[in-house]
Amino acid sequence: CETNVGSGPRCLSENDSLLLDYAPYYSKTKVAEIDGKPTFKITDNNIPVMDGATALYPIYSAFAKAVYPKCATDSIVYEKSGKPYMNKNTYLRCNKTSGAYENIVTGDADIIFVAAPSDEQRKFAEEKGVELVYTPIGKEAFVFFVNSKNPIESLSTEQIKSIYSGKIRNWSELGVNGFGRIKAFQRSEGSGSQTALKNLMQGVKLAKAPKENVVETMGGILEKTADYRNFKNALGFSFRFYSAQMVKNKYIKLLDIDGVSPTVENIKNGTYPLTSQFYAVTRSDADENTKNLLEWLKSDHGMELIEKTGYTSLDR
Repeated sequence: CETNVGSGPRCLSENDSLLLDYAPYYSKTKVAEIDGKPTFKITDNNIPVMDGATALYPIYSAFAKAVYPKCATDSIVYEKSGKPYMNKNTYLRCNKTSGAYENIVTGDADIIFVAAPSDEQRKFAEEKGVELVYTPIGKEAFVFFVNSKNPIESLSTEQIKSIYSGKIRNWSELGVNGFGRIKAFQRSEGSGSQTALKNLMQGVKLAKAPKENVVETMGGILEKTADYRNFKNALGFSFRFYSAQMVKNKYIKLLDIDGVSPTVENIKNGTYPLTSQFYAVTRSDADENTKNLLEWLKSDHGMELIEKTGYTSLDR
């Protein structure tokens, strides 16, 4: 295939090695594989461009490995030192949620893997006259975390709303003494997790965060919360798989919400309250290969890869 590797945009990530761990043909890859041969393969040069959120890269990387020609996804390049790094790739990209939504609208991506769009992202598509099709393919937990030395174990949904609206400002109001004012981090506009926070607020006005409390990347919000010396009073949020599997940090602690832990089992049985679907998003004018790929993603093989990766597939 004509991959033209090197001409596409470089994978954007707070840590290239994080994506490298799930690169399809890296020798130490963690990417999941199906049992047996896939029921669908793309064999021509009309290869759909995949893009999406960093947290979902392990899933769509697995999809690409299963059905794309090897040359379309083999973007690992070795320097003379022997150290691997990710080269630019034309068909398997990772421009994060905001970049992926922009690319699907402008036609620079054919299928993206993301959380639900923000109001601004929906409006951008409408203004460009592009109809987007949202196909749910799995479920994930929106999680909150604190520094591991913070004794708190659980927050209620109402307490989170009160913290992020500015009504609750100090850890002592939650029974935690010695941790001072709550440093409630937020993410940048358009990120999947910031949109999830806004959806959680459900009509309660989200307080404007000081500039120093707005973190550009998910990796950044984890690092700051883990930093006890400077941010022992921190509260952060992300998605379960990213914070618990992609970035394993022993200095943060995931909180129960309404007394329920964000486990795979509790996501499946619907008891964890902050569970939402994630999507494969296409354009209504998608070409035949993209439509066929989308159908395969919904098949047993697609759901198998989602579960083997460590996410929760949809009940079908």
